[in-house]
Amino acid sequence: MTGSDEASPSQPVPLPDASRRLVVAIDGPASSGKSSVGAAVAAAIGARFLDTGLLYRALTWLCLERRLRPEDGPAVAGLVGEIDLGPDEAGHLARVLVDGRDVADRIRTPRVDRAVSEVSRQPEVRAALLDRQRAIAAAGAIVVAGRDIGSVVLPDADVKVWLDASAEERAARRARERGFDPASPPGIAILDELRRRDQADGSRAVSPSRPADDAVHVRTDGNTFEETVAAVLAVVRAAGAVAEGSP
Repeated sequence: MTGSDEASPSQPVPLPDASRRLVVAIDGPASSGKSSVGAAVAAAIGARFLDTGLLYRALTWLCLERRLRPEDGPAVAGLVGEIDLGPDEAGHLARVLVDGRDVADRIRTPRVDRAVSEVSRQPEVRAALLDRQRAIAAAGAIVVAGRDIGSVVLPDADVKVWLDASAEERAARRARERGFDPASPPGIAILDELRRRDQADGSRAVSPSRPADDAVHVRTDGNTFEETVAAVLAVVRAAGAVAEGSP
């Protein structure tokens, strides 16, 4: 991962109390590290964490299980009420509950990868999940990761970060996570799928994936995970200091 030009790794230091109440939006393309970085940032400031991609992946998985067409927006949106998120041991909303079963381990598969962009581009689906995401964030003290959080879901978030990396870097990370050599056929297939998904997510008519105008950009190519977390924490720390000094 490389950080933003001005951000550099630093030792963790206590954050102002106000920063613990902030709403932090972290956006970026697929496999840019939003979820893992967001969870680490939330833990560092004592906040909750929500990866909104879990909702879309869970909905896609359920759609496929029910043999619905991913492009049938109204039908897929009708499944939203069957999905709940529960806290894990760290308090992060990482458990995906369908009919009381935790299916989190079933939603990160190539089958879901191929269909999730089609599901997420449906206006009815995005509208159905919008209120759910805003309701979760309403209490504050939360880090929310996704692709349109700062621009659409939480436009008034206190902190907005756009995490980015080249498609090659992101594909290599995902391949290694799945036990593949990035240069192997499965690794190359992951790169092709990421490029396709970037195109689909960036060109959809409703809530395309793009940085908010006031987002701080953090480029992560070549960074270690710790360096990227430090870069984002520096942004949060600065916003918390401003909040701490506000009347």
